[in-house]
Amino acid sequence: MRVLAVVHSPDAGPELFADVLAEDGHELVEWDIRSRGAPPTDVDAAMVFGGDQNVGEEVQFPWLHEEYDALRRFVDVGTPLLGVCLGAQTLAHAFGATVRRSDVTLAGFYETELTLAGRADPVTGVLPERFEAFNANGYRFDVPTGAVELARGPVPQAFRIGERAWAVQFHPEIRREHVLRWFEDDSTPRSPEEIARELDEKLDGWQTLGRRFCRAFLAAAGAG
Repeated sequence: MRVLAVVHSPDAGPELFADVLAEDGHELVEWDIRSRGAPPTDVDAAMVFGGDQNVGEEVQFPWLHEEYDALRRFVDVGTPLLGVCLGAQTLAHAFGATVRRSDVTLAGFYETELTLAGRADPVTGVLPERFEAFNANGYRFDVPTGAVELARGPVPQAFRIGERAWAVQFHPEIRREHVLRWFEDDSTPRSPEEIARELDEKLDGWQTLGRRFCRAFLAAAGAG
């Protein structure tokens, strides 16, 4: 398959997912939405990753409007879609849900539980019923009206719109190095040293789940 990766910054791309795509013989096409213009349309699936920007900052980042339109088009035409962190928030906003600042900024691994629908879902259902998911976000989404909630944690963690569009607040694609770059700023809630210790303890297991999750999305995309 030809898979589009929509990126918002150089340190929030497909990362581990790029390895999975290459290993399984898929073609990855990266598109930095900040460059404006129209996204490639000759793709079989799309993934939208994180970034420093937030829903509600459209004056500063006017291309967010273009992203909302692109996400609605992907869903309308049935292109399999996966939104991660900011990508999940923009998908939620594009379909009418509220996205707002969280009461607490999340940084690290947090207990997460699949809903009954999440356990039956072809993508999230490959994850354990309860697991620790890596989050790095100061904003959260509400689940859009008509969407199916798939996972819950300290914030809503996952939903599906229709049968072909998934969104996760957590980060199944992370690598150690690029995560530590997210926490170099002194304003972050935890130090790089704290995050590094937690990653050393838990990242191997989380990447195993991340690979499994990515392959489940690709299988679901290919099945259509």
